[in-house]
Amino acid sequence: MEFSQRYVALGDSFTEGLGDEDTTLPNQVRGWADRVAEQLAQARPEGTFGYANLAIRGKKMKQILAEQIDAAVALDPTLVTIYAGINDILRPKVDIDAMIAKYSGGLAKLAATGARVLVFTGFDASSSKVFAGIRGRTAVYNELVREAAENTGAELVDYWRFREYNDWRLWDVDRMHMSTPGHVNMANRVLEALGETARIPMPELPPIQVKTTAESLRDNATWTKEYVGPWIGRRLRGVSSGDNLSARWPQLRTPL
Repeated sequence: MEFSQRYVALGDSFTEGLGDEDTTLPNQVRGWADRVAEQLAQARPEGTFGYANLAIRGKKMKQILAEQIDAAVALDPTLVTIYAGINDILRPKVDIDAMIAKYSGGLAKLAATGARVLVFTGFDASSSKVFAGIRGRTAVYNELVREAAENTGAELVDYWRFREYNDWRLWDVDRMHMSTPGHVNMANRVLEALGETARIPMPELPPIQVKTTAESLRDNATWTKEYVGPWIGRRLRGVSSGDNLSARWPQLRTPL
């Protein structure tokens, strides 16, 4: 099918949709990008809008640039969103300057298609006791991403300034990926950045739980065992949660 407008989403777990579970879909997730595509398709003549999502969880910058950029260009996109590099920042050592220099090249290649390109800054994790330690790295990453966006004509979605994500109800139980409400909110933020008037109704958030110190300690211990331990283990073994997965929507399709 030929589409007159073509949206291609690139990146890692953030764009694949982790935390927004849907067992009826490939990789059993939905995510903000699917939701954006659905809204864009609804606002356009039937059969004119196509959507592909090449993002795969756990991918680092080098992999995203090598595996997704040319694939996206081949789809002749009119709109691209991309978020990459945070998995690199979480590693013990990373050359952020060199990484963003390569990222800038990828953004330039996408922009050369004539597509509108949206690129994200990284989230300010200052409210997380575990990930607050990478705040400085993320700030450096963000400043270089801003410069890369300016140099390539990409538009910025400034995730760093989205303070609503300090509410942990917008995060999944793993505390690393957005929950369904978090993905809906991000979809609305992207629609806003695109200048679209449509907004997706936010799911009702559960009441904020007030926990005793003992309950918090118990929850943290469970979280460390079920999520942090396996995450560290994969990195020590040099494997990724996305190693055996394929892109959810590798070809352009009409959004659900």
